[in-house]
Amino acid sequence: MNNSASSSRPVPPDRIILFDAVCKLCNGWANFLITHDRRRVYRLCSVQSTAGEQLLQQFGYSSERVTTMLVIEQGCCFEKSAAFFRVMSGLGWPWRMLGVLRVVPRPVRDWLYDRIALNRYRWFGRYDYCTLPNADHAKRFLDDD
Repeated sequence: MNNSASSSRPVPPDRIILFDAVCKLCNGWANFLITHDRRRVYRLCSVQSTAGEQLLQQFGYSSERVTTMLVIEQGCCFEKSAAFFRVMSGLGWPWRMLGVLRVVPRPVRDWLYDRIALNRYRWFGRYDYCTLPNADHAKRFLDDD
């Protein structure tokens, strides 16, 4: 977790999930969230967007090589398995049941997360460009204001 929010930029009040929009696995994750976040708790933001780059910078992450999904909630930034469990908890039943996997020590969970993240392009592929949400999903994404 990285709490180094800059005081010069306010953190948006929303719960935001930053993801790699050229990664096919990450796009699948975004589509999963759009489908299963029925209460619309989360907003999505591509790390390739201007808003995404600003949020990365605000929390001390490099926009050149992002290897983790990030979740921003209440001024805190969560990464790797901690971010995953935050999202699953926020989605409610039955997804919050995955929280039982927290019994696995965090270093082990994060090691496994890193193996998937580091191989995601090789295993799942990548797009040559950021895919755009359809009009129905547009409100689910943090806009570049």
